[in-house]
Amino acid sequence: MIGKILAMALLAATFNLASAAAEPAGDVLIDNFDGNDFSPGGGLYYRENFEQSAGTVEFQSEVKQSGTGALKLSIKPLCPNTNENCSERAEIWEKTERRVPYNQGVWYGFSVKFADPLPRGDHRYLIAQWKREIGPEAVGDFSPFLALRLNQGKLFATIETNYVAPSKAQGSSTVKACGDKQTPVWFRPDTNQMRALVATDTSWTPQDGSQFNSCTDAIVVTDHGNKLPTPDSGWIDFAIYTKPGPDGSGHVEIFANKKWIVTVKGHVGHADKGLGANQYFKFGPYRAADKTDWTLYYDNFRRSPRCADVLDADICPMP
Repeated sequence: MIGKILAMALLAATFNLASAAAEPAGDVLIDNFDGNDFSPGGGLYYRENFEQSAGTVEFQSEVKQSGTGALKLSIKPLCPNTNENCSERAEIWEKTERRVPYNQGVWYGFSVKFADPLPRGDHRYLIAQWKREIGPEAVGDFSPFLALRLNQGKLFATIETNYVAPSKAQGSSTVKACGDKQTPVWFRPDTNQMRALVATDTSWTPQDGSQFNSCTDAIVVTDHGNKLPTPDSGWIDFAIYTKPGPDGSGHVEIFANKKWIVTVKGHVGHADKGLGANQYFKFGPYRAADKTDWTLYYDNFRRSPRCADVLDADICPMP
């Protein structure tokens, strides 16, 4: 079924390519990574900078979900041990001219497989992230408004937004202490940000979420009865809808392996002075400085304003 969806969407991508600069939110982007370079209809590229020099990108055919190839992204130690702010990345970016306006919703799909050995440390690991453009007048370090993360070998998803003071005094608590229509959150008022825990895999325990020691009603998560797959379970196919709304109008949908994980509504993303007009997506291994190699495989990237181009139409929650 994924092959049929990708074939239909690839035709739409070719049709929409000419109008990319005018209406990027209407594009259908597809890259199956079956060739020796990024597809012209995929709108993706490997960005070159110091942190990205820790990474390598390989179009290979030994490990793939479908088709004839998949992308192998690896990182190796690069940062000096004394540089606490250094990161190591091998991320694939959307091209600037193909980015979607920040106030518009869009569906993303991609498949990922964790290579052995799986990182199991207490560390900052990301496998995909969605951010807002940062202009030269912006002040601060803005975390992704949506991120798929790994810590101690466990997969979880977070939403970031501007700090919203709790409706009542909140003391330290555990994840399971949050009430109905409340979400575990890590408040960071000193940076005008807060990070909410919105989805976890089947191995997650309350102790794993000790960082999220308060609760918020500014972000509401609807649990659809399914957990994220564990990183060691093989290929994971994500279908994710992102529509930032720092004013409380945000909306995120997360599917994994055709199972509906969560719906997230409320405050999503940042509205600080100097931030840009668009959202953008990056995927690939990203971590704080570490001492080991780390590899991920990616396949079947797609992006569309329509759910049915990314996910089976019969399980789409919206057109």
